[in-house]
Amino acid sequence: MRFPKLAFFMFVVCLVVYLTYVKRHYDDSKPPASDQLPKHRMDTHKQSTSAQVVSENFQYGIMFDAGSTGTRIHIFKFQIEPNEAPKLAHETFKAIKPGLSAYADDPEKSKEGLLELLNVAKETVPETLWSSSPVMLRATAGLRLLPGEKATILLDKVREAFSESLFLYKPASVSIMDGADEGMSAWITVNFLLGGLHGTETPTVGMLDLGGGSTQITFSLQEEKTIQTLPIDYVTSFQMFNISHALYSHSYLGLGLMSARLAVLGGIEAEPSGPHELVSPCLAPDYSGQWEHAEILYTVKGQKAGEPIYETCLTKVEKMIYKRVRKIEGVKDMDFYAFSYYYDKAVDLGLIDESTGGAVRVGDYIEGAKKVCNNMSAGGIKESPFLCLDLTYISVLLQELDFPPDKELKLARQINNVETSWALGATFHCIESLRKHGTC
Repeated sequence: MRFPKLAFFMFVVCLVVYLTYVKRHYDDSKPPASDQLPKHRMDTHKQSTSAQVVSENFQYGIMFDAGSTGTRIHIFKFQIEPNEAPKLAHETFKAIKPGLSAYADDPEKSKEGLLELLNVAKETVPETLWSSSPVMLRATAGLRLLPGEKATILLDKVREAFSESLFLYKPASVSIMDGADEGMSAWITVNFLLGGLHGTETPTVGMLDLGGGSTQITFSLQEEKTIQTLPIDYVTSFQMFNISHALYSHSYLGLGLMSARLAVLGGIEAEPSGPHELVSPCLAPDYSGQWEHAEILYTVKGQKAGEPIYETCLTKVEKMIYKRVRKIEGVKDMDFYAFSYYYDKAVDLGLIDESTGGAVRVGDYIEGAKKVCNNMSAGGIKESPFLCLDLTYISVLLQELDFPPDKELKLARQINNVETSWALGATFHCIESLRKHGTC
């Protein structure tokens, strides 16, 4: 009887071991649903939270620059951190021609170009951020020179396009920019990109801009006695990143390169009934061609050979600019960056590389003007008929602003791969105003 009891006992033990093994094997082989589902949900929550943090840490600003020769869109992506100056994470840029002012007599046509640029913004800004991304337009000299009613109608067309865009839009975000504000915004851009606005020891630099219809000069004022000697309209005070700045900023409307060229040639701005044939000593004696400005087509010709071109042209330019520019004491001791046509004409002279920029002296423009004008006397440089006039004008303008011939200017289209226009500075200002006051 003992054998059967032992056999039965062994059978029970084996059965228990077997059942335990089968259970463990089954548990190991089946999907751990109770563990994985909460884990999956946790990952989803983490991804959602991460996306929210990204959207909270970034702010987009969309600025339209409506200039005299074209409309440009700047789409800025800023990284926002608490108690820190914003950092520019990325910029998207595109330009179209002609300028908004070219549609003064047919404003409806302006919407096609605006919609093209708005589509660029929609391709750049995530759709979830459209409603929190402000869209703005600032018009410069081109619209400043138009009769008020025509400019107003064009701006209303812009407002129509923006109000339908699904971006954050305020009617006050579309306006004609004051010339001094243009200079101040460009100064902010340059010094932000160079690191001069972040509370560091990096000194700020001055800014010279030469557009088609106007020219600006802006720099930081350090001494109170200097501020007190200047016209009140020339001084701007503001706060950026918790630091106060006092700036000298002035815009000379009508002294942009294209407007100055017209004046030297003998034309009258915004006068369609004025003379359409212009004869000038600043052109080669045998030159005859056409030039379009502000939708008016001019026939331009050189004077017959006589006095040397440079000296005669210089006299014409000096007469045109006489007493229209204020000399500013002390600018020769400051570092200045120069942009727009200052850059383009230095490229035409071969003084700087078109893509990388460089530095030139005021005297380089003077010597370049003499060389180009003298070559025209000998029948050369017909492919650039206005270069003699343009360089002569730039050299006179800089000297009228009290820059001596040995003064060096730095030329750049971009700093750290960002366009050096006023748009970045103006966008900063608008975003800050939207946060504080709900409008810009």
